[in-house]
Amino acid sequence: MTTTHFKNADWIVAWDEGAQSHTYIRNGDLVFTDNEITFVGKGYDGAADTVIDGSDLCLIPGFVDIHAHPASEVFYRGIREDHSVPEHHMTGLYERSCVFNIEKEALKYGAEVSYADLMMSGVTTLVDIVFPYPGWTDVMKRSGMRMYAAPGFNTATWYRDNAHQLKYRENIAQGEKDFAAAMELIDELRADNTGRLNGIVSPVQIDNNTDEILVESHKAAKERGVPWTTHASQSVVEFNIMVERHGKTPIQYLADLGLLGRGTILGHAMVIDDNDWVRWHSETDLQLLGESHTAVAHCPTPFMRYGTTMQHFGRYKDAGVVMGIGTDTIPHNYIEDLRYAAVLARVASHNGHAASTADVFHAGTVGGAEALMRDDLGRLAVGAKADIVVLDGTHPVMMPLRDLLASLIHSAAERAVKDVYIDGIQTVKDHQCLTLDRERGLAKVAEAQPRMEASVPDRDYLNRSSLEIFPLSLPIAGD
Repeated sequence: MTTTHFKNADWIVAWDEGAQSHTYIRNGDLVFTDNEITFVGKGYDGAADTVIDGSDLCLIPGFVDIHAHPASEVFYRGIREDHSVPEHHMTGLYERSCVFNIEKEALKYGAEVSYADLMMSGVTTLVDIVFPYPGWTDVMKRSGMRMYAAPGFNTATWYRDNAHQLKYRENIAQGEKDFAAAMELIDELRADNTGRLNGIVSPVQIDNNTDEILVESHKAAKERGVPWTTHASQSVVEFNIMVERHGKTPIQYLADLGLLGRGTILGHAMVIDDNDWVRWHSETDLQLLGESHTAVAHCPTPFMRYGTTMQHFGRYKDAGVVMGIGTDTIPHNYIEDLRYAAVLARVASHNGHAASTADVFHAGTVGGAEALMRDDLGRLAVGAKADIVVLDGTHPVMMPLRDLLASLIHSAAERAVKDVYIDGIQTVKDHQCLTLDRERGLAKVAEAQPRMEASVPDRDYLNRSSLEIFPLSLPIAGD
């Protein structure tokens, strides 16, 4: 056994079990043995193999990112930031999904880049939602992250043949085959001897799956004691399609199938019945989510780019929804997403107190852990896993350091992240990822992106080029 002692750290964000909230400790000690925290407080006088001077250091729990697409989203850098489709109520999701096809062999490099970026912004636990690709398990293992792999499956796929409609090609047999393969992979990962790899059952979108496979997959998750996740109420388009099919909202549809509750994580769940974009006649969706203690993965970044946001974080929290935070897309900077979650809630509610800094930090740590049904993650407490983020309290953007979380979330973000430990093993040192080759990954992504764009005319119903659909921010002189 190996014991590490952070001695006299300037700030520690510790977990107060009695209050069920985080609290500050000034000039305190934190000790972990192997992969478990054994002491948080002041005046540790026990033995240690390694003693780290905590002067100018701040210790916080590792973040729990409950919704991300790391392998693919980095390929859209420089493409999706300004992309919106008015005919789809501003979401660009469906157009992008229909026209782009990323080479499967290149996806592992996207993951290599994004996993490194996530760790360097303090993420130690990640829900990675993706259709499986070659090399995925290898890069997960090499990263050292605590992974909840979500191998996706659908019984239908989207296509477009005009500007305003979203259509579906059904292939139930393929969806069932992919579901079986997903369960095999989840079982394989759960048997991994590191204890860091786990699975989460993921029919990818609510509108792309049959009632039967949604129910069957939820049952499979329950039998294994793992979470279940799907995208639901993520757009006006999806909301209207589900109402047309079933005469009820996506949330009501899931409730009637018995799929809400603890262990269920809904990606986004923003366009609910009383949202301004739809204003459906019922006003029960939020109550259904809250009373069932369903978890929602709130990912502010992609939606604010479309000109919309959840209405609003504080209201969901107060209703009893288990709130967690996801990055979803580039730049995979978790701390920025915490900031956006707080600020956008205040904007949406016209209330500066709608979501406090403490509220979003709780969601990004303990809230995410609760969504994953874990009481040993997202907190610095005796018995918790040694998932620890070390911040540089002397970084200029952290100073003056009057309030640690305020400086981190609203000013410094990832720039203050110095070191990261996951399961007691250091994965980031002096702002650099130790476990993955980020530079090689970036080079491979940069090589593959033009090939992805070159195939766009063959996939677009109007045979447009990528540059026509996704123009540059400025014209290039002389072209």
